[in-house]
Amino acid sequence: MFAVPDEIIETLEYFGKIKVVVGIPSYNNASTISFVTKMAAEGIEKYFGGCGIIVNADGNSNDRTRQVFLSTDTGKIKKLSYVYKGIPGKGSAMRSVMEISCKMQAPVTIFLDSDLRSIKPWWLERLGIPILDGKTSYITPYYVRHKYDGTITNNICYPVTSALYGLKIRQPIGGDFGVGLEMIEKYMTKPEDVWETDVARFGIDIWMTTIAINESEKRPMQAALGAKIHDVKDPGKHLGPMFSQVVGTLFTLMQTYEERWKSITKLETAEIYGDVPDVTPEPLEVDIENLKKKAIEGTKKVEGFVSEFLPEYLQKRFYSVSTEGTLDKENWVDFVYEFAKLYKNTQLRKQIIDAMIPLYFARVADFVYKTIDLDSRKAETLVEDLVQVFLKKKSELVDRW
Repeated sequence: MFAVPDEIIETLEYFGKIKVVVGIPSYNNASTISFVTKMAAEGIEKYFGGCGIIVNADGNSNDRTRQVFLSTDTGKIKKLSYVYKGIPGKGSAMRSVMEISCKMQAPVTIFLDSDLRSIKPWWLERLGIPILDGKTSYITPYYVRHKYDGTITNNICYPVTSALYGLKIRQPIGGDFGVGLEMIEKYMTKPEDVWETDVARFGIDIWMTTIAINESEKRPMQAALGAKIHDVKDPGKHLGPMFSQVVGTLFTLMQTYEERWKSITKLETAEIYGDVPDVTPEPLEVDIENLKKKAIEGTKKVEGFVSEFLPEYLQKRFYSVSTEGTLDKENWVDFVYEFAKLYKNTQLRKQIIDAMIPLYFARVADFVYKTIDLDSRKAETLVEDLVQVFLKKKSELVDRW
């Protein structure tokens, strides 16, 4: 094992045979981790007969996250906490949990974000029981989210993954997952150097989901979990590093699975397990003027790259973004596919992401403008429209690839 400390490995034999490992990656989540841990313990007790452990893989927090986790009353449910080894990031934390699941041969592993405030014990049933019943080896969350929560998901991960691989999974980077041993073992056999990439950071979710879509013996499913209430972030102020890590991983995987996605022309929707609760997500304010400002300023910094590497028709569209600060869906799709193709050139990768980030801000600004008077359900139709545009233009990508 590479990411789990040796002293933790030595303790695993004392836990005996278990049905579920619940992994909670953390970094400075002292204010929220206790609630997540309590809900996980109740879920293990109720739905897995108490036959499970809770594992906190921490990134060396300085706010007593681990102490809060360990002091949380979980009844008979045992728990482990440690500082994982490897590149600091969510992926390294999740890798360490997968190593424990592999070692213990746990049939189900459930990952929960450590900042969740809406989790209920029944989430574990939704994320785990279909795996235990042999229906699937991978379950993503299906949330009711505010229209401006999940902008990377809505504008690139969901529509691109759907159009490429033909399976609509609404939250491919949702953070809360159920994973069967089949997939855990597949992830653990991937080349060691993958953990030196952005997969060790925020790239982990899209990496796991894409591999599951393409390699699992059973089709992935979605679990209806209701609202996701967590520490949401304004996309114009906090999501730059996450964008680069997620999108870089998404583009890299396009090369891995190109022979699969090139031939796919139809869409199917992954089965949703459970009824979707009728809930209203928490409000989220987005600073639209800041998004436009960052788009306009950002485009100015990458003009040299754009003029050298983008085709002329996209250069013209790029310069219109640099004056308007917004980007409609048709042009966004053209840019994304062009950058995905260019990403095959490893020398250009950082410049490609640098050029995409201001366009992403412009795309989100455009979406906010067009949905400002719509509720989250109606705004969802615009996200679905974007999926269809990515699918419609996919043949052009195949021709140019």
